[in-house]
Amino acid sequence: MFKEEYPNELPMESLAKPAMGSLATSPVAMAPAGESPLAIRQRDRWFARARAAMPWGVSSNFRYWGDDETMIIARGKGAYIWDVDGKRYLDYRLGFGPVILGHAYEAVNRAVREALDDGNTFAFTNVYEIRAAERIRRLTGVDKVRFTNSGSESTMHALRIARAYTNRERFIKFEGAYHGSHDHVMWSTSDSPVETLGSRRSPIPVAATSGIPADLRKLVITLPFNDFDMLARTVRDRGHEIAAILVEPIMGNLGALMPAPGWLEFIRQLCDEHGIVMIMDEVKTGFRIAPGGAQQFFGVRADLVTYAKAIGNGFPVGAIAGKEEFMMTIEPGAVSHGGTYCGNVLAAVACDATLRVMEEEPVFETINARGTRLMAGIHQILDRYGVPHRLSGTPAMFGIFIGKKDSAAPLLDYRSASRYVDDALWAAIWQGLYARGILPDPDYEEPWFLCYALSEADVDQTLEAFEDAVKAAI
Repeated sequence: MFKEEYPNELPMESLAKPAMGSLATSPVAMAPAGESPLAIRQRDRWFARARAAMPWGVSSNFRYWGDDETMIIARGKGAYIWDVDGKRYLDYRLGFGPVILGHAYEAVNRAVREALDDGNTFAFTNVYEIRAAERIRRLTGVDKVRFTNSGSESTMHALRIARAYTNRERFIKFEGAYHGSHDHVMWSTSDSPVETLGSRRSPIPVAATSGIPADLRKLVITLPFNDFDMLARTVRDRGHEIAAILVEPIMGNLGALMPAPGWLEFIRQLCDEHGIVMIMDEVKTGFRIAPGGAQQFFGVRADLVTYAKAIGNGFPVGAIAGKEEFMMTIEPGAVSHGGTYCGNVLAAVACDATLRVMEEEPVFETINARGTRLMAGIHQILDRYGVPHRLSGTPAMFGIFIGKKDSAAPLLDYRSASRYVDDALWAAIWQGLYARGILPDPDYEEPWFLCYALSEADVDQTLEAFEDAVKAAI
């Protein structure tokens, strides 16, 4: 299994070096990090235009940081982005994870430019999506693939397939997990206050937003992540009603919280015993933590798998994949799956080109080497300054939990993580990083993401800035 090659322990070592000529070895010379060459903020002018044209000036609520702080980005290259005032940031958000190779990666952009000369959307199967689907099958070992346009679409259709396959309607999801923005899955996410979730033995599904029909609550069963007893009891009592268990193998919206040993295997066993469809949501882990994603990393095969994000290096593409008997439930005239732009040329070519780079270059070796150094360095800095903390995840996608106090209790789920975290101290550290041109997400629940373009010098810069930020914060 891939996790045996890159175990979740510190420190880890890898002798892999980036291929010559790759972005991983090419510095980007621009304005020094943390400096802005303009006295008048172009950002304010651009945001005024954005606010006039779009609600709150954004196309996604996650991008709104307030009227005075919402960032406006001008461009990105490699591991960097630049805002409209010319300030450069080392980007550890990477579009919430899609940019696995680096911004504006030439091999992907070139393939897309060339293909677009032949058209983009045909209302027929095209040669590009066939090639991309074949590459997904080769890397992951799945039997069949259907393309979508996003992670939300992927989980939405996967649930429909599971319900059609089992002739059941309810499904299990885990507290703190985010599976997209459709109504069926927006329950008890990481935006839900812990005190609203009810008793651990009798959790209450909490809608993440207004506008979700209350009647959908009866279709979702929310449980704590990594709780073997609760899951076993629920499936024993209600298994005949449950179509699917929808699980992120690593909690992508909870600091890359890892599954307890045997957790995914336990879900696999319960699904087999009770005729439940196991859906592994790999929108964040797919083609990021291993060439074959979490299925390869953990050595557990799901019935259905959902992909997006790193599958196309930032282009809008997703996929549902899985075992033949489950995927063939999508029968024309019987079980619907479709979309005008599913498998369009732009998305399919970006997917194929991204995965081709993964097959031909040391993408994962390089990212794991950089991430291992970064995780180890952050751990050492926090230890040196006596800051309680936990690191979780893998070198390509990891989270930092800054604690209120030292505790030996494990972080197993959303409830325990929320009780542990010192939000104020993390916010102060983040402000220090941001001021120094280092850009992870301000929310500890969103992991740090790494790309192939990140260099050793970038890691050095990040660790130097992290130490300065911690020193200033405490």
